[in-house]
Amino acid sequence: MSGSRPYFLTTERLGFSHWNEDDFALAMKLWADPRVSALIGGPFAAEDVRARLSRQIQMSLAYKVQYWPVFLLHNGELAGCAGLRPYGDDEHILELGFHFRPEYWGQGLAHEAARAVIAFAFETLQLKGLFAGHHPENAASERLLRKLGFRFTHQEIYAPTGLLNPAYLLLNPKAP
Repeated sequence: MSGSRPYFLTTERLGFSHWNEDDFALAMKLWADPRVSALIGGPFAAEDVRARLSRQIQMSLAYKVQYWPVFLLHNGELAGCAGLRPYGDDEHILELGFHFRPEYWGQGLAHEAARAVIAFAFETLQLKGLFAGHHPENAASERLLRKLGFRFTHQEIYAPTGLLNPAYLLLNPKAP
């Protein structure tokens, strides 16, 4: 439960917060689940989840972005995470990513969260574009990225799995 956790961004059903040092149990609910982590380099043991949580917190301190924890507004349950992280050499293009707990798959929550992150990236951060990739076997992520307007650009190795992943770009229509 998120309790009185503050949200900096909300959608119809979701609230976005920030990971903090006290969130290890929440991080375990998400990233220790082998169904969540199977396509992103898992399964992850507790020390891997602790390191992932620490990286998210450090990323927020260094870049003001992270894969933010996302909670259901109606009950405060952690649904997953969605957000941004640095990508490549261009500080005006960040990577969009999201991981959701299996009990929330197929409900449109990843789409809702991704749309909110895209709006935040383009309107608040005024980025010129977003990169995204997905595991080659993750057809649901491919469909979602295309539905969001991302266009396939190339394939690249995703270090945690060592696999060649499809890569996409979404440009900000208002960017110069």
